[in-house]
Amino acid sequence: MTTEAALVDLAALGENFTRDPYPVYAELRARGPVHHVRMPEGHNAWLVVGHEAGRAALADNSLSKEWRNVSPELGIAQLSSGITMLSADPPLHSRLRKLVAREFTMRRVEQLAPRVQQITDELLDGMLPAGRTDLVDALAFPLPISVICELLGVPFLAQDSFRTWSNTALASTDRAAREEAGGRLTQYLIELLAEKREQPGDDLMSALIHGSGDDSDDSGDRLTGDELLGMAWLLLVAGHETTVNLIANGVLALLTHPGQLAALRSDFSLMDGAVEEMLRYDGPVETPTYRFTTTPYRIGGTTVPGGGQLVLVAIADADRDPARFPAPDRFDIRRDTRGHLAFGHGIHYCLGAPLARLEARIAIRTLLERCPDLALDAHPAALAWRTGMLIRGPERLPVRW
Repeated sequence: MTTEAALVDLAALGENFTRDPYPVYAELRARGPVHHVRMPEGHNAWLVVGHEAGRAALADNSLSKEWRNVSPELGIAQLSSGITMLSADPPLHSRLRKLVAREFTMRRVEQLAPRVQQITDELLDGMLPAGRTDLVDALAFPLPISVICELLGVPFLAQDSFRTWSNTALASTDRAAREEAGGRLTQYLIELLAEKREQPGDDLMSALIHGSGDDSDDSGDRLTGDELLGMAWLLLVAGHETTVNLIANGVLALLTHPGQLAALRSDFSLMDGAVEEMLRYDGPVETPTYRFTTTPYRIGGTTVPGGGQLVLVAIADADRDPARFPAPDRFDIRRDTRGHLAFGHGIHYCLGAPLARLEARIAIRTLLERCPDLALDAHPAALAWRTGMLIRGPERLPVRW
C-alpha cells in the first residue's frame, strides 16, 4: 500500500538544521524510514533515515546513479562534468572503478605515510608560533589537498581558487552560484588536464591520461575524454573534501569532549578507533551523491514513485541510529563502530577511504602531540557550518594553544 507523504520542509529550518541536523533526522526516523522533503538546496527528495533502511538503499542497484534517469520536473542539474564512478551504474561503473583501483592501490596509499607526516609537520611548523589559528585554513584543508595533488601529480593547482569553487559547488544553497562554480571548476580541470598531458610523470593522473582515448573510444581498458574529465573532478574534489571535514569535525568532537580527548592523549593506541568514532559520530558526508528511481521503490509502508525521483540516504542519521549503535549521541572513542556508513556501502563504497583514514590519524595525532593545551577558541554554538546536505563540517574552526 502506498502512503501519501506530506512534504517536510527542511529548507525552512535554516541555520538550526545546518548546525545540528541530528534531532530532526531522529524525529523523522521515529515516524518511518522514508520521507518526502524539501532540501535546503531548494529541490525535493525522498530522504531515507535509519541504519537498516539506509544500508539497504546504498546497496540497492535498482536505484540509478545516472543523471539521464533524473526527472526533469525536479529541476536539478549535474554539477560535475564528464563521467564518473559516482554517476554511473554497472557495467560502466565496474569498468571505471577497475581502471582507477588498479592505480589507486593500498600499496600506493601506504607509501604516502612518510610524506603525509612531512606535510603535517611543515604545516604545524608554520602554524604553531601564532598561538591561535583557524584549523581549517591551517591544517584541515591544506594537508589533504596537498596530498591528493601529489598523488595525482598536479603540484601547480591554484589551491585558493580551487577551494572556493569546490566549496561553492558542493555546499552552496544558491543554485546559480553552484552552477557557476561548477562551470569554473570544469574549465579549470580541462586546462589542468591539458597541462598535465604536456608534463607527464610517475603519478596517478599521468597513468590515467596515458591510457585514455578520445571521446569516441569505448574500449574497456581506456578512459574516454569525458571519463578522464570526470575522474579528474572526482579524484580532486572528492579526494580532499572528505578528509578536510573528517579532520575538522574530529578535532571539534575531541575538544568538546574533554574526557575522550584525555583518554586519547594518554593512549594513542586508541587512535584508529577514535578516527572511526569521528566518522560515525559526525562524519564529513551528511548524505551521499544522488540516486534516482527507475521503477517504484518500496520502503516500509511507502512506495517512492519511479520515473527519476531523487532518493537521498541520511548517512548522518544511519550512524546515529540507536537500533545499531547504543547511546548513539555519545562520543566514545572506545565504542565498537563496525557497520558505520560514513564511507558508504555497496559498489559505491569510497575508494579513497584508506587515504582519508591515514591522513586523519597522522594529522590529529601530530596536532595533539605538538599542542598539549589545544583548545577551542570560540563557543561551539557560534561556529558557522557549511550549508547544503552533502558535505558536513564547520566553515572555520578557531583554536588556540
